[in-house]
Amino acid sequence: MKSINLTHHFLIAMPAMADSVFSKTLTYVCEHNEQGALGIVINRPTDLTIVNLFKQLNIPPADSFVESTPVLFGGPVQLDCGFVLHQPVGKWQSTLAVNEEVGLTTSLDILKAIANAEGPNQVLIAMGYAGWAAGQIEHELAQNAWLTVPASTAVIFDMPTEERLPAAMQLLGIQDANLSNEVGHA
Repeated sequence: MKSINLTHHFLIAMPAMADSVFSKTLTYVCEHNEQGALGIVINRPTDLTIVNLFKQLNIPPADSFVESTPVLFGGPVQLDCGFVLHQPVGKWQSTLAVNEEVGLTTSLDILKAIANAEGPNQVLIAMGYAGWAAGQIEHELAQNAWLTVPASTAVIFDMPTEERLPAAMQLLGIQDANLSNEVGHA
């Protein structure tokens, strides 16, 4: 199979997705290489709010925070760890630069900066991540589990969670109702 790099792409779960964890999800791929892939589900809010997360971590939030902003379910791996998807990349203690615009940070310094209204301009906070072993994502693509499309930071940061999946489908020029569970090969 031809080598592909899905870094800074969206994975759109197909309707036939057998894994309920990923059913109807939009995943942003932060890293994809010969060792595997790492992504963050960006359309699955949890009951935990960012303000409550800060309280659990004993980080006093700034008054400017919207009380109801949710923390997202980022994926089933390391559910006890926070992952901050942000723009711009900045200089934090533990950041994976996805590209020149977007970073993924796991260190506490970024959460403290966000709580003090000194963090990146745009952030999305998730618990857990989605991970794939070497060749696994390519196999799942061949099984028709996902559609892929180059990512849009506007979809990630500027849209409510419930609008992200339909917006990513629009990037491909399709609507959810047009997706089929059938696999075809030319």
